[in-house]
Amino acid sequence: MRKKLIVQKYGGTSVGNVERIEAVAQRIISYAKRGDKVVVVVSAMGDTTDELIELSRKINPRPEEREMDMLISTGEQISSALLAMAIHKKGFEAISFTGPQVGIITDTYHTKAKILKIETRRIKHELEDGKIVIIAGFQGISTKSEITTLGRGGSDLSAVALAVSLHADRCEIYTDVDGIYTADPRIITNAKKLKYITFDEILELAARGAQVMHTRAVEVGKKFNMPIYVRSSFSQKEGTIIMDKTPLIEQSMVRGVALTENEAKVTVCDVPDKPGIAAQIFTKLASQNINIDMIVQNVSHKKMTDISFTVPKDSLAKAIKISNRIATSIGAGSIVSDESVAKVSVVGVGMKSQSGVAARCFSALAKNKINIEMISTSEISISCVVAKSTGKEALKVLHKEFGLDKMKE
Repeated sequence: MRKKLIVQKYGGTSVGNVERIEAVAQRIISYAKRGDKVVVVVSAMGDTTDELIELSRKINPRPEEREMDMLISTGEQISSALLAMAIHKKGFEAISFTGPQVGIITDTYHTKAKILKIETRRIKHELEDGKIVIIAGFQGISTKSEITTLGRGGSDLSAVALAVSLHADRCEIYTDVDGIYTADPRIITNAKKLKYITFDEILELAARGAQVMHTRAVEVGKKFNMPIYVRSSFSQKEGTIIMDKTPLIEQSMVRGVALTENEAKVTVCDVPDKPGIAAQIFTKLASQNINIDMIVQNVSHKKMTDISFTVPKDSLAKAIKISNRIATSIGAGSIVSDESVAKVSVVGVGMKSQSGVAARCFSALAKNKINIEMISTSEISISCVVAKSTGKEALKVLHKEFGLDKMKE
């Protein structure tokens, strides 16, 4: 019988203390005992990354991104070494590596690097030698031989990319919840766990605030059709399988709702209303690796208009700096920013064949006196920017409106 190759990823809460690390070690060993080859990707313990970021800001409120990568990449190295020690203590062979040591090659963008390739030779050699391979997630080495990190939640990306590169039989993502729910169960207590979800649906949910999976990890899984199993490291319950097509005969119209409070709105005021101006603004922002989500351009009056867009909060300072520079060069007015916003979204592939979803969404929010500031739609999602103070209420309203609290699979 052919040995299976399993790639597993354990998040920060899964390795948050000594007891949890030992429990994870025991779970990994159970796979090794049945003959599987196991590659493990780990995040930093608990809140280590947040603590390192806070420490850096006490030293310098605006640290250089290269030095931030040098600092925050250390958290995963600690947890990978400790996990290897825990496995050794239980009598099994394991070896820990950093991302650079196993050849995770990235581009040169610090704090949000993209993986270019993975040189798997060293990993395969250790697996053939009978060892469990443990790799620090979230990191790699750039084409300029600099340590880089992949962005928050990047250990998911490390795991899926490794599973693809190694041609693994499956990729398992272990977290602190036992699967993917119709909404964040920490906000909506009667949210339902989904047995299956498509790449497209989870990609939309992840991009719109659901924190179970990293967006770029899902993109890689979809591109190479690598099924991803999302499970809890705290139980043996079956989780959720992310796949190309689910075996469900009839898809529900809406499969999930998501909330993100980690966005900010930027408005470039009094922009000259002529061809090419918007292209100049967003080309420059893109060249600095700033991800733009929603964009709204107001109706032009007197040949001037306002352009608003949303960015992740951690990109706000850079976005404002670049926008000010652009505004000067194109003869626009002031730059206004707002961090007190949230984005709520409804997602489902069933929306492709159903009409009236947008109307129900907007009506439900209006009935509850929740004002919509911006709207964005795709084939399978609708997103609304609202005041941050109303974000959680908006999530609950939409979850109930589409009957997700009563969903059965």
